[in-house]
Parts: sequence; C-alpha cells; structure tokens
Amino acid sequence: MAAITKPRSPSDFIVSEGNGYISREVAKIASGAGKLSPGQILGKITASGKYTKHTPAASDGSQVASALLIDAVDATAADVKTTLLTRLCEVRLAGLVFHADTDTDAEKAAVLAALAANTIIAR
Repeated sequence: MAAITKPRSPSDFIVSEGNGYISREVAKIASGAGKLSPGQILGKITASGKYTKHTPAASDGSQVASALLIDAVDATAADVKTTLLTRLCEVRLAGLVFHADTDTDAEKAAVLAALAANTIIAR
C-alpha cells in the first residue's frame, strides 16, 4: 500500500488551542499592512482597534505583540477581516513570522514574553 502524505496547511504552526473558539477572535487587519503570512506576529493599533504587523519601533500600540495571524491576507489597499489567535494557545516557534527589525535573541525573547502575557506560548 502506498503511503499517503498530507500536505502542510497554513495553520500548521498551531500546536493546540482552547475548546471551541476561546483562542480565536475575528478582527480587522489595517489597510497598508501589506501581504501577511500565517504565523505573522501582530500588534493592535490603539486608536482604531485594528491589527497590523508587530512593529517594535512604533508608538501606536502595534509595538506590543498581541496576536497571531492564522491565514494569509493581503491588506495592501484595504482593511481585511480575518480570524486571529489572541489567547490560550500553543504554537511552533519555527512557524512564527517576526518583524524584520526583530533579529536578536533578546528582541525575540521580548516578543515571546509579550505573547505569553496573553497565554500564547511558543515552543
């Protein structure tokens, strides 16, 4: 009998999450965020309540890592409604997409600590 190989899905970075929909939240990705991949680390813009790429140098709220993108989106020209992981989940560290400016171990540890404050645990 031939082996069956299951292709990877975009959300393969998710190890586990809470029962039902407790780990997920429907939210908007802000226009101008660009094309984002599953596992992208997000921050919430305080003024609008929309999410964008976690940006360490920002001062609009997105400097605090607070959620993870589940599916790929293109928010280049318009807001995009999508589902995020916002709490109570365990994810694969290798599947997360950090901001390009988050390149040292100390910076990555700070991002992971911010996610852990929302009980998003990366291993």
